[in-house]
Amino acid sequence: MNLGLQGKVAIVTGASRGIGNAIAHGLADEGCKLTICARGEEALASAAAALREKGAEVVEVCLDITDADAGEVLTQKTLDAYGSIDVFVGNAGGNRRGQFADTSDQDWQDIIELNLKSHLNTSRAVLPTMKQQGSGSIIFITSIFGREAGGPGLSIYNSTKSALISASKIMAVELAADGIRVNSVAPGSIRFPGGSWDKRCISDPEGMKAFIGDNIPLGRFGKAEEVADAVTYLSSDRASWISGTCIPVDGVQSKSLI
Repeated sequence: MNLGLQGKVAIVTGASRGIGNAIAHGLADEGCKLTICARGEEALASAAAALREKGAEVVEVCLDITDADAGEVLTQKTLDAYGSIDVFVGNAGGNRRGQFADTSDQDWQDIIELNLKSHLNTSRAVLPTMKQQGSGSIIFITSIFGREAGGPGLSIYNSTKSALISASKIMAVELAADGIRVNSVAPGSIRFPGGSWDKRCISDPEGMKAFIGDNIPLGRFGKAEEVADAVTYLSSDRASWISGTCIPVDGVQSKSLI
C-alpha cells in the first residue's frame, strides 16, 4: 500500500535503537524525510548512517529530550533543514521500578519528565508549524500498562503512560479544527536486540516460554517493526479519520475492553 508519505517530514525521538529506530525505518521506507534524536551520540550516528544507506534524508540531533529547550531545538533544526513538519512521534521513554512506598520525589520527577512532559513540550513546539500548514499527525508511544494495571513496582510507569494516553485524547479534540490528528500506540511485550525482553529470553528461555504461554495468546513476543507499522499508518492520510484513539499492538496480551 502506498501511504502517501513520500516527501513528508517526521521527527522521531529516541530513535537510536529498538522501537524508535524501527519507526524511523518504517517512515523512511515510505519516503519520509527524518529528524531523529537520542542522548547517545555514537548510537545516534550509527542509526542515522543506516537510514542514509537506504536513501533517506536524515537530520540527527544529539540531545536529552527532557531538557527544557529540547522541543524548540528539534523543531528549529527540522525547519532549517526541510521547511515543514508533518509528523511528530514521541517515542523516548523509560522506567524506574519500585514499590510505591519506596519511591522518591526524584524518581517521580525523572520519569514524569521523560515519559510525559518531554512529549508534551515537543508537541507544543511543533504545533505552530502544523497549525500554519493546516495538517499534521502526532503519535505517542505509550504502553498497554497505560490502559490497565501493570502490576507491583510499576506505579510511576503506569501513571505516566496513562497520563500520556489521556493527554493525547484531549489534544485530539482541541486540535481537530486545525487538521491535526493525535493518537497513541500502546505496545505490549516487544523483543528487540539489547532490549529488556531480549535479555530475559537469553538468560531465562524456559521462564520466558512460560511467560508467553500465560500472557500472550498469539504465542510470541512482538517485534519493533510491528509497532512501527502501526505508527507509519497513523502518520499517513490513510488514517485521516483516526484521531484521539489508543491502538494496542500486543498480540492480545492486554485485557482492557476499551
